[in-house]
Amino acid sequence: MSLKKKLIVLNTTIMLGLGSAFAIPSVKAEENISDIQSQRTGIQADISEAAQVIQELKKEQSKMNSQIAQIETAMKENDEKIKDTKQEIKDTEEDIVSLKKEIKALEERIAKREEVLKERALSFQESGGDVEYIEVVLGSKSFGEFVNRVGAVATIVEADQQILSEQEADKADLEKKQATVEKKLQRLKDMEVELKGMQSQIEDQKAETVNMKAKIEKKESETEALKQSLENKDAGLEAQIASIRENIKKEEERKASEKADLDRAAEEVNSSSEGSTSSSSEESSSSSKGEASASGSSKVESSSSKVESSSSKVESASNSSKNSSAAKPAASKTETSSKPSSANTGSAITAGYKYIGNSSYKFGGGRTASDIANGLFDCSAFVAWAYKQAGVNLPASTDALKNAGRQVSDSQKQPGDLVFFNTYKTDGHVGIYVGGGKFIGSQSSTGVAIANMESGYWADVYNGRVVRVN
Repeated sequence: MSLKKKLIVLNTTIMLGLGSAFAIPSVKAEENISDIQSQRTGIQADISEAAQVIQELKKEQSKMNSQIAQIETAMKENDEKIKDTKQEIKDTEEDIVSLKKEIKALEERIAKREEVLKERALSFQESGGDVEYIEVVLGSKSFGEFVNRVGAVATIVEADQQILSEQEADKADLEKKQATVEKKLQRLKDMEVELKGMQSQIEDQKAETVNMKAKIEKKESETEALKQSLENKDAGLEAQIASIRENIKKEEERKASEKADLDRAAEEVNSSSEGSTSSSSEESSSSSKGEASASGSSKVESSSSKVESSSSKVESASNSSKNSSAAKPAASKTETSSKPSSANTGSAITAGYKYIGNSSYKFGGGRTASDIANGLFDCSAFVAWAYKQAGVNLPASTDALKNAGRQVSDSQKQPGDLVFFNTYKTDGHVGIYVGGGKFIGSQSSTGVAIANMESGYWADVYNGRVVRVN
């Protein structure tokens, strides 16, 4: 395969590797966002339902407040009525006391009248008992006496009639007053009992309403707490989505940085390949011209008397030299075909990009088809696998890899060189240098990833061993 074709393959591999590296985490992140958004939709529906419940509870609470206000007004009015009734009962009882005094005075008057009537009846009996008033009048001895007797009889008769009338009137008034007062008193007592019963019912109703209001307030408080909890959860999910999107952005920025590093590595590989090809061509051309010149000189010295023949042989020798120089580059290619080319190095660098963000570190992993399919590698197996994708067979242990090529100084390291780190042991970790102070490898904390070896942990454990396998 020509160098140009190899470079095209390298660039294609870079784009494919980076494309899958971008796509896999992004797709998973978008799926996570979709799942969280679905949860948010459900939570927001619950929040809306809770808000509706709270609204209904507030209406019920307002209704309860109105009922309590009405009940309190009724109780207040009822209290006033009971108070007024008690006052009326008190006044009526005082009227009864006063009436009893009147009754007593009336009874005394009746008793006195009866005494007068008795005395008159006794006097009448003493005067004969059977003498009628007319006889008393006719028995007068003179006209003056007659007149006096008629006046006296009339006065007695009139007095008797008046006494009897007063007796009847007093008795009727007494009975009337007694009936009226007793009726009023009974009515007031009945009203008091009724008002007290009504007040008791109103108090029970108020207690029930207050209890209902307390339950509504409790339910409203619980619903408010639930709504707040749902809103907090929704805010948390929203923050998760924002965090995931921020992580996606950072990941894309990191991938862009890695792509830039890889592009620089590819440019270095391209430059190195073009320089090597140019140098090889110049050396072949120089060698060919030297051989032709030497052959021509020899033939000129041995055939100086035959210029034309010598010239012909020089031309023939020159052609032979050209054929020889054309054969030498082919021999050179055959000689280096077992070693990694610059294109192979670039392919090894980019081979593992599809596993970035989609793999895990497994001690002893990467040596079976199942492990490779699931992105399970340890550091040395990943390096061996990556170079195998580029057509180069390397051992799968750090001890063997540090002797798999020639060691160069840290200042001379190039993309594709193996770099070693002292982790749990000397040369315990290995990766492939990608340029820009970074390397790709299977790290225990991240799986396959590009890490910075010029700062942080990897700078602290980098031991300076650099092995070039090409």
